Amino acid sequence: MSDLQIGLLVVGATVVAAVLVFNWIQERRFRKQANAAFQVPVADVLMQDAAVPRETHERLEPSLHAPAFDAEAEIGDEGPDVPIDIERPMGEPPHGDVAPVARPAAVPSAERRPAGPPPAVPPAPYDELIEYRARIGSDGVVASVFAEAFNQTRTLGKAVRWLGLPVGATAWEDIQPWRDARYQQVAVTIQLADRNGAVQEEQLAALCDVLQTTAQTHGLRLACDDMVDALERAQAIDRFCVDVDVLIGLNVVARGEGAVNLTRIVREAESCGMVLGGDGVFQLLDSRGEPLYALCNHDAEPFAVEAMEGQTSQGVTLQFDVPRVPDGLKVFDGMVAFGRKLANETGGILVDDNLRPLTDTGIEKIRSQLVHIYERMEARGVPSGSRRSLRLFS
Repeated sequence: MSDLQIGLLVVGATVVAAVLVFNWIQERRFRKQANAAFQVPVADVLMQDAAVPRETHERLEPSLHAPAFDAEAEIGDEGPDVPIDIERPMGEPPHGDVAPVARPAAVPSAERRPAGPPPAVPPAPYDELIEYRARIGSDGVVASVFAEAFNQTRTLGKAVRWLGLPVGATAWEDIQPWRDARYQQVAVTIQLADRNGAVQEEQLAALCDVLQTTAQTHGLRLACDDMVDALERAQAIDRFCVDVDVLIGLNVVARGEGAVNLTRIVREAESCGMVLGGDGVFQLLDSRGEPLYALCNHDAEPFAVEAMEGQTSQGVTLQFDVPRVPDGLKVFDGMVAFGRKLANETGGILVDDNLRPLTDTGIEKIRSQLVHIYERMEARGVPSGSRRSLRLFS
């Protein structure tokens, strides 16, 4: 074998040995890094409180050895008082100076209790059928932050509600900017329709613009619902309201060229429990203070607190606001009975808006129309006289 071949073999062996040594060193270094990484678990930053660092613990693998207890660590760590028995070799006498050591009762520790799930946050009392919503999130914003936006939204032309979930609370409340309160969530809603028509795109955009300005100024999180969907819902609910928004009027008029006696009518209204309002109209109210039906004078002069003896009028009108009255059929029947009583007391006659005498057949026809209207309202989720109905027909 020539010197050249021997040299090449030596060089090749040296290179192979160097590669093996390098690989061994690299493997050892990577093993140390892996062991270090798995010995101390990495905390989840989403679940960790930045202000209080969590303790780290080494992983304990299962062992078949008898457990070795640290006497000092055990004292006060476990349940009731239990004397510690010091083990001695068989036959060795007990040590006279050694007395049983009592373990005090364990003190409950917050770290030992399992952390329960966070309390569920109740949804805001938002009416999806008749409202558009904007939501604001914060870490605890004071109510006064919304004072300017609160006043601006009152000029939008539709009813706006401000609702807040106080920090640490589970019940929503109406926001009043002058109160000393802090909120973790805020919901602002605007009504999609009322008797003035459906909400317009400009009104929704103005609401979101006002809230966006407030959110940017104070570092809050704002989310407005989809406007296109809201406008479609507004048009649909407005069409429904137009179809069922009915006002029924019954009139008591004098026969021929005569007149009805207002003094008698006032007395009958008061005896029936009707209340005279500041506008000179008598109203029969329910337990909520909402009108069931009203009584007004045909003449321009409204009813007075004290009717003059012998005062007369061409007639009076009983009015029944169909969608705003609960149990409408019963209320309508009561109004008809009261109208007939007024006609008998004054010598007048009960007629419809076209001054045609109301017969039993005509009254039954009106009742049938009411049944149809109330069925539609129930099917739509707007029962007559309900809170939702009172808001829509305001």
